[in-house]
Amino acid sequence: MPELPEVETVRRGLEDHIVGKRIIEAKAHRQNLRIPIPENFAARLTGCRFERLERRGKYILAYLDDSAVLIIHLGMSGRITLEGANQQPNRRHDHVVFRMEDGTVVTYNDPRRFGLMTLCRDVEVNKHRLLASMGPDPLGNEFNGPYLATRLKGKRTPIKAALLNQQIVAGLGNIYVCEALFDAGLSPKRSSHTVQGERAERLAATIRQVLDRALQAGGSSLRDYVQASGELGYFQHQFSVYGREGEPCPNCDCEFTVKRIVQSGRSTFYCAKRQR
Repeated sequence: MPELPEVETVRRGLEDHIVGKRIIEAKAHRQNLRIPIPENFAARLTGCRFERLERRGKYILAYLDDSAVLIIHLGMSGRITLEGANQQPNRRHDHVVFRMEDGTVVTYNDPRRFGLMTLCRDVEVNKHRLLASMGPDPLGNEFNGPYLATRLKGKRTPIKAALLNQQIVAGLGNIYVCEALFDAGLSPKRSSHTVQGERAERLAATIRQVLDRALQAGGSSLRDYVQASGELGYFQHQFSVYGREGEPCPNCDCEFTVKRIVQSGRSTFYCAKRQR
């Protein structure tokens, strides 16, 4: 599933090409993705202009000039790409297509259909059921060591599970939690309540650093993800532990190899010597 760096990279890639421009034609080739597409979706969007694009966790929020907000989630395999007026492929799984006033074609393709597109009024967006309980963004000012320590206090779940909880921090997923815990030297099995004080400060700072590096690399392309331009992300070449089971630990002389365990049905990669 695309995580924060991938979603933010897509948002930035779209911003320069669609903000301030009007949708000349909208098409929805399905009535539902993960949830039903709103009634009269194409007709409601045709003629609207994109005012600005924001990101909340793993969601893209496209504000329109009629006071509506288009809420987008890429799901497991969704991708949004930009093509010129002379490049309008009719691919399988192209579920939503926007043709902009300058000829740019914006296409949402999603083979697994776990993504979504829905609409709400701009005054209601903060209370929308998809967004209302979301924790702070790890790149924002609200997320820091004291905040993290407060939210983890008393929690007996493994720290990896806590960081994947979108109500604690929004936008993190399996890849970047594994990488951040490695850089912070914390075991994914450590009980959350023990991450206090200096540990919480170190972990919060490390999460931000890992995300910043991933953004600079355009995210991680493992299977379906591409940037809005169609280019791949390259952060997968910088992974320290994710997907590297059996390989030597890259940042210590412990002669340990990267281990893989399963937590809550997801693969976790870590170094048992470095991460305590």
